[in-house]
Amino acid sequence: MSQTAAVIRKRIQAQGFCDLNDAMYSQINFPLRLAPALCMLWAAIGTSLASPTILWSLAPFAAFGAILPGHPFDIFYNYGLRHLFGMPALPRYGVRRRFACVSATIMIATSAWGFQTGRLILGEIAGWWFVAAALVNVSTGFCIPGFIARMLFGETKCSESSDRNAARIPQ
Repeated sequence: MSQTAAVIRKRIQAQGFCDLNDAMYSQINFPLRLAPALCMLWAAIGTSLASPTILWSLAPFAAFGAILPGHPFDIFYNYGLRHLFGMPALPRYGVRRRFACVSATIMIATSAWGFQTGRLILGEIAGWWFVAAALVNVSTGFCIPGFIARMLFGETKCSESSDRNAARIPQ
């Protein structure tokens, strides 16, 4: 396994996606960044305009990412883009990825609430902090909430076997 493949595997496993083979980790590396990228852009627009309406309209999507087996924005990839490029579907979200969505929901809602109640500095800090954290994930694959979860709860436990993924990945 190359150094790059090892880094990709570690970063994706830190988000709770385990027991996939190296090819699968490589194939889902960038598609896993689509939902954070769309949220980041939406939040950047809402924060730059200091718009609670725009931010409140994003908050349910982030919350659904924590509740559902995948993020609502993953639909663009799973039912569209992946077929164009012959790629596999994204795996179901585990606890760590859901934790990231909960964190996003809190930051987005805090920003929206700050702007709505005239606490502009709070709105700016929470909004831009979310945009910055999402940018780190989108540009590098490193998930800050995943890192925080590791610090609080320990490293993600993935088995050494990477070929047991056939039944876990929707096609």
